[in-house]
Amino acid sequence: MTEIYDYIVAGAGSAGCTVASRLVAASKRVLVIEAGPADNTRFIDMPATFAKVIGTARSWIYQSEPEPSVGGRSLPIPQGRTLGGGSSINAMLYIRGQPEDYDGWRELGCPGWGWDDVLPIYRRLERNERLAGGWHGNAGPLPVSDPRYRHPLSLAYVRAAQQAGYRYNDDFNGEQQEGVGFYQTTTANGERQSAAKVFLKPLAADVNLKIVTDALVTGVTLENGAATGLSYTTPDGQIHSVSAKEEVILTAGALATPKLMMLSGLGPAAHLAEMGIPVIRDMPAVGQNLQDHVAAPLYALTRKAVSLLGEDRGLKALRHGIEYLLFRRGLLTSNVVESGGFFDTDGDGRPDVQFHVLPVMIESAEHGSIKRHGMELNPCVLRPKSRGSVRLRSRKPSDPIRFTTGFLSHADDLVLLLAGMKVARTILRQPALREVIAEELAPGKADDLSEEAIADHIISHAKTVYHPCGTCRMGTDPQAVVDPQLRVRGVPRLRIADASIMPRLISGNTNAPAIMIGDRCANFILGSSPP
Repeated sequence: MTEIYDYIVAGAGSAGCTVASRLVAASKRVLVIEAGPADNTRFIDMPATFAKVIGTARSWIYQSEPEPSVGGRSLPIPQGRTLGGGSSINAMLYIRGQPEDYDGWRELGCPGWGWDDVLPIYRRLERNERLAGGWHGNAGPLPVSDPRYRHPLSLAYVRAAQQAGYRYNDDFNGEQQEGVGFYQTTTANGERQSAAKVFLKPLAADVNLKIVTDALVTGVTLENGAATGLSYTTPDGQIHSVSAKEEVILTAGALATPKLMMLSGLGPAAHLAEMGIPVIRDMPAVGQNLQDHVAAPLYALTRKAVSLLGEDRGLKALRHGIEYLLFRRGLLTSNVVESGGFFDTDGDGRPDVQFHVLPVMIESAEHGSIKRHGMELNPCVLRPKSRGSVRLRSRKPSDPIRFTTGFLSHADDLVLLLAGMKVARTILRQPALREVIAEELAPGKADDLSEEAIADHIISHAKTVYHPCGTCRMGTDPQAVVDPQLRVRGVPRLRIADASIMPRLISGNTNAPAIMIGDRCANFILGSSPP
């Protein structure tokens, strides 16, 4: 028997959990399907241990095609594969972006998505423990707080940045984004507050909500061009079909959602034909317009063994664990990426580079830490001009996608990253960091390192900040995949609500915007915001 629900949500990430909770609260019968397992591991709950989840069954490691613009390397992009999606494995930074980002969406043909439209949604969702007023909310479901631990290297960076002439900013989501300081996070009482914990867990006993984990969605069911349900497989090899009385909502993320669209016959006709997939609707923009924040690390060796290296082993790990379990304090309450900032490198009054500072040196998401004590400053391009794309490898749902990030394929992105690296090198040489740093490991020790040498380092080390978006972009033009109410154009009863709908990447981390998008999707379906 085919199971029937009012709504089916494909993907239990930040947006999926949010839209599902709103629909269930409105007494709709909702099925949520997640490809990965449940989020029942301490490594998700403890803020500092999220790196231990990346690379496990609770994450996808998408691997790009070789990219000429970054030296022919194939780049990994980790994404969440568990209840909560990215919000269960990220560094928990709560950043909304700049007002100009959303006003830019409106100007690109997305009416109703300007800053004045989305700020009330952010405020209603937010429960900020410290900040209030016109920019913040204090009664919403999503906890936002200051982490309980600040690493000495993070503190030294913030002091050094001020010594270099950059203003201190205690609210990156306030009136002005520019400046340096400490990030607020989606944490409370020393624990991660993922979208699954915030939006789904309170509804665990609600008969209107069914959650299926370890289930790979294989395609949307379409009848007479309209979405009527979807199919998925479980680890036992069984194929399941489920039906939606009202709508199917794709919330699988900017890499998986276009894959589902194309597997369902919704995408570029020539590519679908090449894959042997019947074309239901020719949609050339599906899988195009891939954007992501590209970063490059500055590595610096510390004078003493003060970094995070080795803190997760032996007696040190035992001590941290006991302190956390008994008192909810100490190193394990850190989100690791405690500090950073936003920099206006071209002087136009709008930050164009963001820093993520780590009190440890990470080689890559795949290979973990560099086995030397140090720290890294990671400038990233906030509004990259480079674009990548997503395509199918075959018509088999279990096969990985073929994609390119496009990192640094536009010359302006390398110029911006070079400017950001110069800022990082200047900050590293200020008194507060000179006290604790022995030398700059890379790009290089010399103060007068050439631009060519710095650019070579950037090209050979460029990496993702885990913020892919844009592959099913919103708009009102004929090429847009979804309209401003997130309905797939030309396909009744199908919506998309995740970062793939962003016409342009926002200036900051994408978890909070994904939650906002999920909430807005529920508003469009239900006809109004909650009181």
